[in-house]
Amino acid sequence: MFHDNNGLFLTDAQLAVDVRRRQPRAFISHAHADHIARHELALATRATARFYHHRLGNQHRVREMVFGQPVEFGGLQLTAYPAGHCLGSAMLLARNDQQSLLYTGDFKLGPSATSEPAEVPKADILVMESTFGRPQYRLPPREHVIDQLLETITGALAAEKTPVIHAYALGKAQEVTKLLTNHGFAVLQHPLIYATSQLYLELGVDLGNVAEYVETAPAGHVVITLPRSMRKFRLPGLERTLSIATTGWAVDPSTKYRWDVDVAIPLSDHADFDQLVDTVRRAEPQEVICTHGPAEFADHLCELGFNARPLKPPKQKRLF
Repeated sequence: MFHDNNGLFLTDAQLAVDVRRRQPRAFISHAHADHIARHELALATRATARFYHHRLGNQHRVREMVFGQPVEFGGLQLTAYPAGHCLGSAMLLARNDQQSLLYTGDFKLGPSATSEPAEVPKADILVMESTFGRPQYRLPPREHVIDQLLETITGALAAEKTPVIHAYALGKAQEVTKLLTNHGFAVLQHPLIYATSQLYLELGVDLGNVAEYVETAPAGHVVITLPRSMRKFRLPGLERTLSIATTGWAVDPSTKYRWDVDVAIPLSDHADFDQLVDTVRRAEPQEVICTHGPAEFADHLCELGFNARPLKPPKQKRLF
């Protein structure tokens, strides 16, 4: 039903799935840069289509999918289900006469302030993202993480510092913004982030008291900018700041040093270790294929009684 050709393909429909090189036909789970390319025809949800066009241009053809509504394509029945990763992010359930396959893409279980809550249908084959597929990546309860974020922001403002949060322009930046404005904070966003947030507004997600950062941050405002790894993250006019990263990797105490920030808070848009296992139990698959994570996660699933393997087997070490 599927094959790997430097990326996942649904064989019957000749449909690429989140493949990063141009294809005649491809499903896009969400519009982060590592999941898109300039395809001849893309299948995506309405929100993902908007973000895709925003990033790559309106000339690219998209067939929009509605959550929960099957479409016939290339001999398969395809259904999109919410993935909980960012607004419009989708899992893909593909069926033929013999079996079904669920591809999760990047996903997160549980509540979100800005994205649709994930739904996990049952499937014979589960192809799942497993970024946090090691036991040490068990995240604290979401309400505790939000409390930590709010306390950090409040403390910075009390010390007359400007809190500067580093977040991806699509997804995490809007999630953090909504959490903050819900609690009465005013937010200024990097221009690239603000442009994406305007699409959120057009798609029916009101982010609250947020504006574009222009030249400076008035007292009492929180600034959200791009990750420090991105060339355009710097904003003019910021002096006394407290830099904050919001990432699931923050459960590792070394993250703030590796990311070069003052504080790292474990707010994630990916499923943690326990959510990954829970997803397998919900889907009840006969076979699990793990991608984008440590190979040993498949071993852990096998220990739990599941038939699991990585999409790509780990490379053998050369012996000298």
